[in-house]
Amino acid sequence: MTTTQLLLNAPDLSAEDYVVLGLATCYLKEDSDFHPVQIVEPIPSAALESLVKGVPTSYEWAYATTLGQLVSEDSVTLPSEFPKDVQICDDFAERLTAAARTYRASHEPAKELVATGTVYRDLNYSLERKRVLNSERLVKTEDNVKQHEYTHRVL
Repeated sequence: MTTTQLLLNAPDLSAEDYVVLGLATCYLKEDSDFHPVQIVEPIPSAALESLVKGVPTSYEWAYATTLGQLVSEDSVTLPSEFPKDVQICDDFAERLTAAARTYRASHEPAKELVATGTVYRDLNYSLERKRVLNSERLVKTEDNVKQHEYTHRVL
C-alpha cells in the first residue's frame, strides 16, 4: 500500500489527516487452546470517545498520528511505540481510511482526547471477553425461533 494509492482511493483524505491506532490483544483459537496475538487497528472517533469514558476494551493503549506519518510511498510504517512483533489487522487500508473520515467529522474533540504523536494509556483494558479472530459461527436449525401457527395469517 502506498500513500499515493491510499489517497487515490480516498481523494477526500490527505497526509495531514488525523487518525488513532490501538494496540489490541486478540486471540487465535487452535483446537481448544487460545493463543494471544497483539494487533494494530485503526480506532474510529465514536469508539475512541467511548473507550476514553471507561468502556472495557481489549486495547492496551491508543496512539494518535497522521496518515502521512503512517503510510510512506511503498509501505506502512508503524510508530516506534508499537512492539516489533505486532501484527497489522485485516483490511488495514480500508479501515484506516474509514477511521480517518470519522475524525474529519469530529476532529477537534478527538484531538483534545489524544494529541497527535502521543500515547493514551488510561483505557479500561480488560481480557474478560476474549476477541477471537478466527472463530466461526455455526447456525443450526435448533436455533430458529418457533412461531405461532397464526403469526403470518390475517385473522
